[in-house]
Amino acid sequence: MEPVITVGLDGSPESLAAAHWAADEAVRRNFTLRLLHAWPLLAPEPTRVPSEIDQNYWAKRMVHNARTELQARHPGLTAVGNLVADDAQDALLQAASESAMVVLGSRGLGSVESYFMGDISMLVVTRAERPVVLVRAEQREEVPQPAPSPPGAVVVALKLHGPCDDLLDFACAAAAARGVHLRVVHGRSVPLHAYTPWGVDHDVADEIAQDARKQLSKVLRPWREKFPAVEMVDVVRLDSPAKSVVRDAESAGLLVVGRRKHRPALAPRLGPVAEAAIHHARCPVAVVPHD
Repeated sequence: MEPVITVGLDGSPESLAAAHWAADEAVRRNFTLRLLHAWPLLAPEPTRVPSEIDQNYWAKRMVHNARTELQARHPGLTAVGNLVADDAQDALLQAASESAMVVLGSRGLGSVESYFMGDISMLVVTRAERPVVLVRAEQREEVPQPAPSPPGAVVVALKLHGPCDDLLDFACAAAAARGVHLRVVHGRSVPLHAYTPWGVDHDVADEIAQDARKQLSKVLRPWREKFPAVEMVDVVRLDSPAKSVVRDAESAGLLVVGRRKHRPALAPRLGPVAEAAIHHARCPVAVVPHD
């Protein structure tokens, strides 16, 4: 089956921004782009009736206009429209099982506090079998201080315990497709025993950081061999993992975070790093499910 990137389209500026991002990604990877619009009241296809009485007319027009705009920008892009008479979340979850990734729009609340919004987006992010990318319609104001990551870099948040192959495979492939370097960030909070009455014991902190760097280097070694063209920069920060990742992704082109497929029944649907990335990152965020 030919690889497909599916984007959820509802005509909003957010979904159109997601469609443009998805089209760029489809061209980079030579994938097919599927523009999916789902609504329970869509009439069964085919409908051979005049446009003035075709209840699917506006949905068809929206998808057609988006496809025309995207193909004008990318003449070699293979894009198909897909109208589905179903709830959006069900249609997107089904599409996720058939796609390399699903791309959804986001909505910001302002230049200072902005969040990816939408119950449908969050439901798909927490239940999809494949990676889900969230894309904002607009960027927040530029910050005056230099950003840790070069413009356009791919940043991935990495734990040093548990499986990470799916996460690193997606991040490495994204960096390779863009021709940019991959910044692998591991944040680790300083343990209580490192604190003294006058602050943090620097010897203990250095020992913790050195141990983390050794572990990180060991984890990345096979991926450097698998993706020799991708320059990988490993970063260890003795700080909250969530804060570390959001800060390092300040000017990134894409932030990649993980989500456990099977979490305990009473556990949050997303971990703290993924939550922080979704709510506060400036750039598109890819949430990759893993074991």
